[in-house]
Amino acid sequence: MTAAARGDWRAVHDEAMRRIGAREWKPGALIPAETALAEEFGCARATVGRAMRELAAAGLIERRRKAGTRVAERPVRHARLAIPLIREEIEAAGAAYSYALLGAEERAAPPPVRARFGEARLLHSAAIHFAGGAPAVLEERWINLDLMPGAAEPGLFETESANEWLVRHAPFAGGEMAVSSEAAEAAEAAALGVAPGAPLLAVERLTRGPEGPVTLARLAHAPGRRMRLEL
Repeated sequence: MTAAARGDWRAVHDEAMRRIGAREWKPGALIPAETALAEEFGCARATVGRAMRELAAAGLIERRRKAGTRVAERPVRHARLAIPLIREEIEAAGAAYSYALLGAEERAAPPPVRARFGEARLLHSAAIHFAGGAPAVLEERWINLDLMPGAAEPGLFETESANEWLVRHAPFAGGEMAVSSEAAEAAEAAALGVAPGAPLLAVERLTRGPEGPVTLARLAHAPGRRMRLEL
């Protein structure tokens, strides 16, 4: 019995990669249907489907509804970012970490946020992360309570940040991130202990799970902060 027949999608994935690399499946060529590949490999169609999803995520194939699956003519390589927890980043720099919750409550979101989440119930939280006792990062976050109802538990984020709780509990299927330099508004300046208008590194990150958007976070880093991303 082959690895594919035992339900190992990696065997199907690796063979597909070999065929693409050897140009047995040429750029732009239509790949056999999942049912045909399942019969060829002697495995379940779901096994083939998993392998195809991984190849699509890597930019090697293009899957289009009703048009079939083709080898990408110009493969797109996607960088995968490993973004460390704020606590870990501060501690790695040799500073003592502490955290203060400013508030957490279910509330109506402004239109730009609502456009991301649709009609989902949303929890808004705000917190400050400290490095050596000095404000380092102001975190403002919206959490989809329809997907993460546990986030509404009273007092949940008093001692553990929403960032860390979500990393441990929320499923991850993808997301998007934007980084910009912005002038500190009055409330941000007060929270971070800087002058209004001071330059801040602002990071906005939307995280999605299999069923939709899970959380939207805005992290305002105090001047002098260094954010590390791992590829």
